[in-house]
Amino acid sequence: MLSRRLLRIKVVKALYAHFKSESDSPITSEKNLTSSVDKTYDLYNQLLWLIVEVKRYAESRIELAKSKKLPTKEDLNPNTRFVDNQMIRQIEESDKLSEYLEKKSLGWVRYPELIKSLYDSLVASDYYRNYMEAPEVSYNDDRRLVEDFYLNTVEDNELLEEVVEEQSAYWADDIDFALILAMKTITSSRRGQPDLPISSKFKKEDDREFYKELFRKAVVKYNEYLTYIEQFTQNWDVERIAFMDNIIMVAAIAELTTFESIPVKVTLDEYIEISKFYSTPGSGHFINGVLDKVISILKQEGKINKTGRGLI
Repeated sequence: MLSRRLLRIKVVKALYAHFKSESDSPITSEKNLTSSVDKTYDLYNQLLWLIVEVKRYAESRIELAKSKKLPTKEDLNPNTRFVDNQMIRQIEESDKLSEYLEKKSLGWVRYPELIKSLYDSLVASDYYRNYMEAPEVSYNDDRRLVEDFYLNTVEDNELLEEVVEEQSAYWADDIDFALILAMKTITSSRRGQPDLPISSKFKKEDDREFYKELFRKAVVKYNEYLTYIEQFTQNWDVERIAFMDNIIMVAAIAELTTFESIPVKVTLDEYIEISKFYSTPGSGHFINGVLDKVISILKQEGKINKTGRGLI
């Protein structure tokens, strides 16, 4: 399922796009946010299917070799361990996955050059050679081969990144998140399961409302939240404060004042971490200092009200 961290990042990016474009339609911006969240889940499902397409390409090569006019002994008696891989078959036969991909018209049919490239990288790898040459393999070995494929061949693959970005602008930064979800599905799979343990989109239904409400509050109260930030940035050169820093802090304040069940420390830590990846090198320290002071004021004004043990 999509983590709260990812949902927060999606909200921050949506806020940045909304205010940078000076859009006067928060409804349109929220729809774009929802599309971005949905697209990440699409990519997770599509990445799971990637190994199936590579397997099918391997099968086509085997059949092509057999149909030669003068096939070799190896052509006629190929090592079919990879194409018979139980983990891959489990993915290929998953009704849930197939139905989702068909419903969303997702797949890799239009990218044969990517599939060939991944196959070539796979067969050239040590982990593949060791797998194919082992005296015998178990279901766990089959699953480990698929894990190795995603960790060593798919991760940081430049051609895959190009193809993914071509398919959807929303996917530019989503490959790592989707790949983590795919790996969790693979590692949690067991032989004999009625279907692949496809992750749900959200851990709880609350998460669906969490990111929407967070975005709405940040948009509606943007100027109000900025006044709190400006109290503690008066001595800073405005041009030195990254616009993204303000967006991140506004999102943090919206979360602090809206969601009673989320501890203050969790919110603070989350947005500081987000700033390290999506703003300037010094943003984490800067945001930490400003938000710490803002939190004190908000508590004095009674605008931060947490319920439950240990949430303050």
